[in-house]
Amino acid sequence: MSVLNRLASALGRRDDEPNKQLARELAETQARDEIRELVANLHNPDPKIQSDCIKVLYEVGYLAPHLIAKYAPEFLALLKSKNNRLVWGGMCALATIAPLQADLLYAHRQEIQQAIDHGSVITVDRGIKTLAAIAAQNPDYRAAIMPYLLEHLKTCRPKDVPLRGEAILQAVDPATKTAFIEVLQARLADLRPAQAKRVRRLIAQAEKR
Repeated sequence: MSVLNRLASALGRRDDEPNKQLARELAETQARDEIRELVANLHNPDPKIQSDCIKVLYEVGYLAPHLIAKYAPEFLALLKSKNNRLVWGGMCALATIAPLQADLLYAHRQEIQQAIDHGSVITVDRGIKTLAAIAAQNPDYRAAIMPYLLEHLKTCRPKDVPLRGEAILQAVDPATKTAFIEVLQARLADLRPAQAKRVRRLIAQAEKR
């Protein structure tokens, strides 16, 4: 039976629970053939199937990123889709596999940045996580990507500073921690008390790098 028959849309469901359950099963059973079929249907004529497929794939990525890592080129291609659901779904998938595919994704970092610059909140959130994970894998990658990440941290909405800072922390090393801390300190005045508390905690973590 085709794995497509188990997608939420095929079952007449409007919620994502069938897709999440399917992802759990595929991850547990290492179901590479079914995952390949889902990837092949990212361009299915039915947008509901497209949406379900990317949902299952990035849910698999949360649980077992190695099972979808080789499909990084397909996920990168989604960043140029006219369907916003596929754009941010593709970025969600990339965020899960970035540590495993840092070399490939580094070569396409400008495409990722462009998607962030023009994307939805979810695209931006997962895109920053993707770039930070790439930067964390290699000093040269860090040197090229951190200026972009720090500029983003300077200009993003105040309410996004804690979450984005937490994502970027993984890429911070002794050479970049001073600049990272300075940006966070400069943003403190923009933040509400609970947000500022998270950022001060983040600063303390960065100081230990």
